[in-house]
Amino acid sequence: MVDFSDFDTRGYRTVDVATGYGRWVSTYEETVEDVMDLALLDELTEPPWQKLRRTADLGCGTGRTGAWLRGRGVTGTLDGVDLTPQMLAVAREKGVHDRLVEGDVRATGLESGAYDLVISSLIDEHLPDLTPYYAETWRLAADGAHCVVVAFHPHFIMASGMPTHFTDASGEHIAISTHIHLFSDHVTAALAAGWRLVEMREGIVDARWLARKPKWDKYRGHPVSAALVWRKETGATGGAAMNGCVGARSNT
Repeated sequence: MVDFSDFDTRGYRTVDVATGYGRWVSTYEETVEDVMDLALLDELTEPPWQKLRRTADLGCGTGRTGAWLRGRGVTGTLDGVDLTPQMLAVAREKGVHDRLVEGDVRATGLESGAYDLVISSLIDEHLPDLTPYYAETWRLAADGAHCVVVAFHPHFIMASGMPTHFTDASGEHIAISTHIHLFSDHVTAALAAGWRLVEMREGIVDARWLARKPKWDKYRGHPVSAALVWRKETGATGGAAMNGCVGARSNT
């Protein structure tokens, strides 16, 4: 297993996920660039967005991904899950989700086999182990469903030594607990759960990025994020143990 501490060049004070995102919430949407995740979603050829009946948005945060889904033509039921109450409060104001649940993406409490799509964006680096996450997405997925994961690219985390971080009101840079997952980690965990990889895209530091972050010129051409699309084939049997429904609370 690759340890982020072996690559950390920033040395920022580190806080847990709920604490970090609870403090970052007021500036989160101003600092997370759409080219990091939404631009990759725009490139995908699967799933068939406009045909989705039920979607689970895991780690839904402030509702950025949910708003993108609605803009892409997703009209079916959209349920969001997030660990941080402050982020959910912002998502609730957007009004794009039908239901919002405060809970862990590894044990959501949502209905088994109910969703045509399970989607997560920029959360995998906060999970020490991907196995419980992929097992839970499999549990939630109906036959023929897709799982879409947008990830902070492991190459960029290692090359830059940069954790997920934010700047608080005092000007201090604060890191949120960050883990490095190689793509082999994703593949191993997802295949063990039963998923089949059907599409993958990688985003690089290009002109769009440099227009926003000129200091990143030294990273020009480096992969910075990636989108993986998995499918649950009809009749497929999952290989990983299913997670229980622990610690989720519904907020509608």
